[in-house]
Amino acid sequence: MQHLDIRVHPESDRLPREQQLAWKIAEVAADPVDVIPEVEEMIINRVIDNASVAIASVNRHPILTARAEALAHSREGGATLFGCGPDIRVHAEWAAWANGTAVRELDFHDTFLAAEYSHPGDNIPGILAVAQQCGRNGHDLIRGIATGYEIQIDLVRAICLHKHKIDHVAHLGPSVAAGLGTLLGLPTETIYQSVQQALHVTTATRQSRKGEISSWKAYAPSHAGKMAVESVDRAMLGETSPSPIYEGEDSVIAWMLDGKDARYSVPLPGPGEAKRAILDSYTKEHSAEYQSQALIDLAFRLGKQVSNWENVKDILIETSHHTHYVIGTGSNDPQKFDPTASRETLDHSIMYIVAVALQDGTWHHVRSYQPERAQREDTVRLWKKIRTIEDPKWTERYHATDPSVKAFGGRITITMNDGSVIADELAVANAHPLGSTPWTRPDYIRKFRTLTEDILAASEIERFLEIAQRLPKLKPEELCKLEISLPKGSLKSNPKTGIFGYRK
Repeated sequence: MQHLDIRVHPESDRLPREQQLAWKIAEVAADPVDVIPEVEEMIINRVIDNASVAIASVNRHPILTARAEALAHSREGGATLFGCGPDIRVHAEWAAWANGTAVRELDFHDTFLAAEYSHPGDNIPGILAVAQQCGRNGHDLIRGIATGYEIQIDLVRAICLHKHKIDHVAHLGPSVAAGLGTLLGLPTETIYQSVQQALHVTTATRQSRKGEISSWKAYAPSHAGKMAVESVDRAMLGETSPSPIYEGEDSVIAWMLDGKDARYSVPLPGPGEAKRAILDSYTKEHSAEYQSQALIDLAFRLGKQVSNWENVKDILIETSHHTHYVIGTGSNDPQKFDPTASRETLDHSIMYIVAVALQDGTWHHVRSYQPERAQREDTVRLWKKIRTIEDPKWTERYHATDPSVKAFGGRITITMNDGSVIADELAVANAHPLGSTPWTRPDYIRKFRTLTEDILAASEIERFLEIAQRLPKLKPEELCKLEISLPKGSLKSNPKTGIFGYRK
């Protein structure tokens, strides 16, 4: 890997474009390097993973809205929508919007955590939509997805956004733009302009993940993907972008991030070097914020040792800075203890998650969040006994660059009324590449079957799994078969009418 020294340059010190981060990203995207077999295998896994969580959420309200907007922008030969079958086509940017929202809604797909947070599977909907509309094949799609993962993960390794309350999708806009550049075989200059514009239009605050978390949390990445598609389109038509978007005197770094004295070391593959970053990411076995994955597995284990929850005096979770301040009591969000809070808020409350995991010994993407589950009186009492603290050991492991050290777990100590203690710790989730049961293709297939068995016909499940596993060899006309059809009459619609659906 090459490590790029990135800092702000005043206008008087004109930074040549060849030395700018956006140009270097574009060079990586334009590099015709082959995709290695392990990466190809994992991309297929993540395509299956994305489809499983999208179908599980396909009739949830945010998806009904996104799909209604997309369906108002039909296009012959366009891209497909999850649930609608192969004959319904819309403009690619609207497919990226609707499908990306479906993928993100349950917070149940893959993750990568370092200096920043990310769900790199968010790259797939936009790249797939453009591949379908522009007649690319499965091999092209795989190359584009490999680039999207690489760029987002490399930016996440180096540049922290949340410290400045900037939402993490600011790294997603540039990565989708770069992935589209690879997919379409665009020249470096065009990708460079695309990346800069995509970043410029996808910076927003983290209020979308603070307080009473709204449905916008599901839309944020799909909005970034949609903006990236539009940015690439404009660049292909010859338009330019704010430059240098990272290093300029009035740039994102200068005024939104660490400021004019900032220094970042950004890793990127060198010329001819394979894009391997997807192999460092990890998916979720449980439908909840990633920092809760190991703690859920640990709670399953500890919960078996408690016979009466009324005898619990206190539960302490010692964990990383991020877990404590974002989904723990360090957030100072009273909503994280509110039994009537939204699903989006509950899946960002490690106190709620651990309480339910301890009591139930299982986790379900629907049942674990239902109002009757969240409002159960004994659960609420247990929930309010849980607190978190930051342990520097776990923070250090969270930020470690050595994969064998890097960890997202913590220690749970249950103190009983009689003074006895039940305690243990877990560094990584069972499904993590270094966990006790690291996930491989059969696990992704099992997740797909589990999440779709009550929604899809058995024949449709088998059809999709067969086509997805042939992804590298799919011809352009076959790429639209990566859609999924719900049984007739089971796909819901938003009963309201917005601007796009208005008819005189």
